[in-house]
Amino acid sequence: MYQAVRYQASSTGTWETASAFPHPRLRPGVIAYRGFRLAMERPRRRWEAPVGVVTLVIGLGHRLRITGPTAPPAMFEACLSGLHTRASLGEHDGRLHGIEVLLAPWTAFTLFGVPMHELADRTVDPGDLLGRRFAQLTEALSATPSWGRRFALLDAVLLNWSSSGPTSSPRIATAWAQLCRTEGTMPVRQLATDVGWGVRQLENRFREQIGLGPKAAARVLRLQHALRLLAAGLPAARTAAVCGFYDQAHFNGEFKTMTGRTPRAFVAERAGLRAIAGPPTVDRLAGEVTSVVLAG
Repeated sequence: MYQAVRYQASSTGTWETASAFPHPRLRPGVIAYRGFRLAMERPRRRWEAPVGVVTLVIGLGHRLRITGPTAPPAMFEACLSGLHTRASLGEHDGRLHGIEVLLAPWTAFTLFGVPMHELADRTVDPGDLLGRRFAQLTEALSATPSWGRRFALLDAVLLNWSSSGPTSSPRIATAWAQLCRTEGTMPVRQLATDVGWGVRQLENRFREQIGLGPKAAARVLRLQHALRLLAAGLPAARTAAVCGFYDQAHFNGEFKTMTGRTPRAFVAERAGLRAIAGPPTVDRLAGEVTSVVLAG
């Protein structure tokens, strides 16, 4: 297992981050592990974009306040978020300690044993869903002294959970991979034909094992493509064309609906990250634009 640990400090506090690849038998469905321990002098606020992964945060101290797209603010020490079609806001008092696990949605279906549409556009306490087995995992991680041993423990637990959960369909994994590869532009009918299902069956299985229907999932992937292009400096008009929107007005409306801000405001906020002290890695998923640390 490759792991990287970084310790840094500034006038505003200290932070420690650790990352690792999961065991090969868990990949590609278990995407990444990321540990964190922050001791900042001021509270922090992070805008989180819709992204094509399920996120499990295992808290090892302190609490996180999350304002979701369809729910009032709630406090979590640990949280599980399904696929979202609108942005959310995470806030904490400057101190936070835990591990984040990023999952392909079809793998989350197997690990957690619930229809994924029950987690769509929601953030829940995983203890409410998993009961004693999640409490045991949290207790074991809290008692484990190093990031490397914590990640190895996660490997062992998730391998056990994956062997006892419901089996996801290989066709769903294939369809999801094709939708990701085409950045949300593959027509649903073509996607269904390619995996040998009818459109209705594909839609039903997507809701069960991905959480969103294929059209809604495609919107999230297309937004992610647009966020990457905007963050790389491509103008909004060109981004709209590359991502297959009818015109810039269509793009602006979809962007505002899903993120709560205009493309111009997003670009300005990303540019402003340089002035905000804190951990250097803002985005939660390698190669994607997932987050913006907000000033104030």
